[in-house]
Amino acid sequence: MNAPLPESIRQALETVTLDDKYSLDHGRAFMSGIQALVKLPMLQRQRDALAGKNTAGFISGYRGSPLGGYDQALWAARKYLQAQNIVFQPGVNEELAATALWGTQQLGFAPPGSNRFDGVFGIWYGKGPGVDRCSDVFKHANMAGTTPWGGVIAVAGDDHIAKSSTAAHQSDHIFEACGFPVFFPASVQDILDMGVHAFALSRYAGVWSGMKTIQEVVESSATAMIDPERVEIAIPTDFEMPPGGVHIRWPDAALPQEERLFNWKWYAALAYIRANRLNRNVIEGPNDRFGIIASGKAWNDTRQALLDLGLDDAHCRQLGIRLHKVGVVWPLEPQATRQFATGLKEILVVEEKRQVIEYQLKEELYNWRADVRPNVVGKFRSGGEGDMTGGEWSRTNPTANVLLRATADLTPALIARAIAERLKKLGLDADMTARIDRQLAILDGAQHTLQVLKSEGSGAERQPWFCSGCPHNTSTRVPEGSRAMAGIGCHFMAVWMDRATIGFTQMGGEGVPWTGQQPFSNEKHVFANLGDGTYYHSGSLAVRQSVAAGANITYKILYNDAVAMTGGQPIGERPEGLTVVQIAQNMRAEGAAKITVVTDEPEKYEGARAQGLPEGIAIEHRDRLDAIQREFRELKGTTVIIYDQTCATEKRRRRKRGTMVDPAVRVVINELVCEGCGDCSVKSNCLSVEPLETEFGRKRTINQSTCNKDMSCLKGFCPSFVTVEGGQLKKKAKDKAASPFELGALPEPAMPEIHGAYGIVVAGVGGTGVITIGQLLGMAAHLEGKGVITQDAAGLAQKGGATWSHIQIADDADHLYATKVGTAEADLVIACDAIVAANKATLAVLREGRTHVALNTHGTPTAAFVHQPDWRFPAQACEQALRQAVGADQLLAFDAERVAVQLLGDSIYTNPLMLGVAWQLGRVPLSREAILRAIELNGVQVERNRAAFEWGRRCAHDLASVEALFVTQQVIEVIQRPSLDQLITRRVELLTAYQNTAYAADYRSFVERVRAAEAPLGSTRLTEAVAQQLYRLMAYKDEYEVARLHSDPAFTARIAAEFEGDFKLVHHLAPPLLSRHNEKGDLVKRAFGPWLRPVLRGLSYLKGLRGTAFDPFGYTVERRMERAWIGRYRDGIVSRLGGLTVETLPAAIELARCVENLRGFGHVKARNEVAVRAHWDALLKTD
Repeated sequence: MNAPLPESIRQALETVTLDDKYSLDHGRAFMSGIQALVKLPMLQRQRDALAGKNTAGFISGYRGSPLGGYDQALWAARKYLQAQNIVFQPGVNEELAATALWGTQQLGFAPPGSNRFDGVFGIWYGKGPGVDRCSDVFKHANMAGTTPWGGVIAVAGDDHIAKSSTAAHQSDHIFEACGFPVFFPASVQDILDMGVHAFALSRYAGVWSGMKTIQEVVESSATAMIDPERVEIAIPTDFEMPPGGVHIRWPDAALPQEERLFNWKWYAALAYIRANRLNRNVIEGPNDRFGIIASGKAWNDTRQALLDLGLDDAHCRQLGIRLHKVGVVWPLEPQATRQFATGLKEILVVEEKRQVIEYQLKEELYNWRADVRPNVVGKFRSGGEGDMTGGEWSRTNPTANVLLRATADLTPALIARAIAERLKKLGLDADMTARIDRQLAILDGAQHTLQVLKSEGSGAERQPWFCSGCPHNTSTRVPEGSRAMAGIGCHFMAVWMDRATIGFTQMGGEGVPWTGQQPFSNEKHVFANLGDGTYYHSGSLAVRQSVAAGANITYKILYNDAVAMTGGQPIGERPEGLTVVQIAQNMRAEGAAKITVVTDEPEKYEGARAQGLPEGIAIEHRDRLDAIQREFRELKGTTVIIYDQTCATEKRRRRKRGTMVDPAVRVVINELVCEGCGDCSVKSNCLSVEPLETEFGRKRTINQSTCNKDMSCLKGFCPSFVTVEGGQLKKKAKDKAASPFELGALPEPAMPEIHGAYGIVVAGVGGTGVITIGQLLGMAAHLEGKGVITQDAAGLAQKGGATWSHIQIADDADHLYATKVGTAEADLVIACDAIVAANKATLAVLREGRTHVALNTHGTPTAAFVHQPDWRFPAQACEQALRQAVGADQLLAFDAERVAVQLLGDSIYTNPLMLGVAWQLGRVPLSREAILRAIELNGVQVERNRAAFEWGRRCAHDLASVEALFVTQQVIEVIQRPSLDQLITRRVELLTAYQNTAYAADYRSFVERVRAAEAPLGSTRLTEAVAQQLYRLMAYKDEYEVARLHSDPAFTARIAAEFEGDFKLVHHLAPPLLSRHNEKGDLVKRAFGPWLRPVLRGLSYLKGLRGTAFDPFGYTVERRMERAWIGRYRDGIVSRLGGLTVETLPAAIELARCVENLRGFGHVKARNEVAVRAHWDALLKTD
């Protein structure tokens, strides 16, 4: 039993709110780096007020990971910002936003009496590529300067590993080229504190301050101290300003601006950095010989690396290690650098990407005497023997001598090895060498285990994919024989799908590469994908360029009414957004040769002409997209297709908020009709179409929890699809639903002890609430006054890809450094998905004897299933990898999603249920009260999430009793391998119902003939294969059988058990006499209402006509082909029975099974038949 909570924690549980981060003027608040950037201008405004100044703030920029959620956080904090005179106006693009920020400083020479405030400070924000495109305005604005009570911070979101970007990027060098001092905060608290310094430096030196952020810092969360007076600003006393000062003025010519920047402003910035000790020694001693210098994330990783080597502060001093933290990476303040370097033999520079600090350090030390100048290493080891042969530049290609790579990122493990190498080179005593080697052995052991498991791994991965029902699933398709060029954002994912999408550009350059290719190519035309957000940002200029060049190109502008990749922001950077009509008008004005609007809802365009839709622009249904594209690719000039369909995820959000109608329509699949051909997945590209294992093989089912009601799966040429219209999914009656709170108290586990940092990793699928679990644990730790850092993954990973949330908890925040759990340092892994859990990134944090894993074994299919109908979830391989990594006694595995769906009605509750499991196992060092309060503060489905947590506890305590609750309510069909006699008997029964007793007897007779021929070999494998495949051929699904299966009372009962309300069933079929053909000549399905069901029932009674002269359907090519295969199959098998031996048996089995892919309906089956026939004939020719 755990001790009662201290009074301080009880108080926190009652008083802490989510708004603390914005509403508090003083105190502790749990916030992310993004939210710290929202709080920063509020703190600055409060500081100015304390100084007696009435200032205001202005924020503008353009979203992009890792700053993708900054604008949404600003909108959410609108009332707090407005109270502090802070205006947020998102930019149309980064460059124009930066120009607006320049304007705030031009208030410094506004007409007298026109200014309402003493000054306006500003924040510009943008992704790294946005920094690149702003260099012109940045240079101009920095030359011009700032005002004494203004100042500007340019916040760059860098993606060092191209996690959510088309290229890895690093803004340090661009900021340096523009003359911005570059701050690099290492934590959430640093963002607040260094942000205050960045404003103060900007004001003092008359320059813009750059602030570099990366995902590991800005998307981490921690408890921060809020206090406007926390940071004490020191004004330099050793620097004399020039006559007239350093601030913006008018008139002001270019050369005087340059002179002021080069000769005064940069040196004023250095004076500020020096006076405020923004670069400082954190660990030092009188006998130091080895220095380490780092900043930002690399600083965190270096501190963690030292701990991983067993070197705390005391051991570092004992060894003579001096540790220098750099807050401003450019310009590197020389006096602090000199003090750091003095007396050292060697300096290791730890920084990610290309050298910034290293080259400045070498330059500053260059003229030191050789006998006092320390050796400097960083990206490369020194040149050769004696370390004094010229470093990396002594080699024509030094890449074989890399110490800390410039590519990708750095990890504590990489840094630890580099530190150990350099320390050993300088010399260590035997005890310290042994100490470090023991720690390195842990890292090496983890690396070895990872290599072994990687070689034996499942081979599966979770590749990011379009969301269920995403309009990109349809809009990015191109006709056969054409190709497309990729857009950025979600469009970029088309490059790894079956979309003939080749090549991409920077944002706003979509399609323009074709203007440089067309004059030299025999290719006549290409398509280019362009999102509405990109179009408004700068993509319209790409269309203008193509028109000007006379390019034969079709732009497909996807209007999905939201900036989907970064969280669903409105298009147009204004409340009313951007409309299709406006885009059409603009494209007509730009000179597009032809424009057509394609949409899933043509009816909403009634009256569009009156709203300004130009004449001559057709409105077409999305079903005609292929035909329209075929027409457009024959046209000369630049053409435009505007594809209008709202983002599926945004639809889900709006439906939950009640701002969009949620149609009372659900798709279900009659698995008895389904052939498992996968055409529905191909047509829809949708991950909500999932595999369903049955006694007759793999079929398809719709995941109702994730389905966004796009309905494109209905285009799959298969009669198994039925829509349930007018009703809703049946909810458990409150008086019948089991409640975990009514089942009696559970024993409370003993809380784990925390030694240093307690590492938890949540691994799962993007978009399922993985990050929410991290935030719940972070808030719970904050409520208890513990030190905590959480670090979340966003961007592309959220689109069904692998996602992790890292949580580190300590009794004291000073014990926390790196934002991610390090190599072999996880105490708990909550594995919400087996494939992600077996990913190398997860396996790397595991350590046998330390890590416990709670695993959800449910097999959620990956994107591979979309085009590989027979793809299998590698459950066994994943579970085995985890068991091998941590030991069988440290792994608890069960199907948590099954429990969540059965007891809570939705798979979305799987992750909080898994959290409850981990807590009850005694693996979460937080109180139950704090976790439940965090769930309450989160404010989303509070009662159900609390219930999920409690059900998880019960699963950990007694899984069998929990499963018994719903096994007794609903029989769970378990697919077990039947005996051969059972298999045959079952199919005889089914064929009797299909046709008659004689038909079934004929089947049994042939199977028994095969059985008799195989028996002497002591095998039944051939018989089993024939029993399965001959049944499939004989029970071909013609009109009578489809009618019988749909009108079967069992199917009707299944629908009634799943849905409630006044609903009707609508079938989606393509009867040849009643259906039209598309441009390819394929039949097109149509909807048939409830009137059809009596017709189906009547048709099923006519099955006796099947195959007779009176069978009206029997004369079709498809039916003749199906009947022919029955005879062909029998003849082929008989040809293998004569002289059947152990040696010829495998070939006979392969022949028997090769017809397995003869499945589907209509043209789909015809296409499959061609491939099966070729394989069959090839096997028959083999002796």
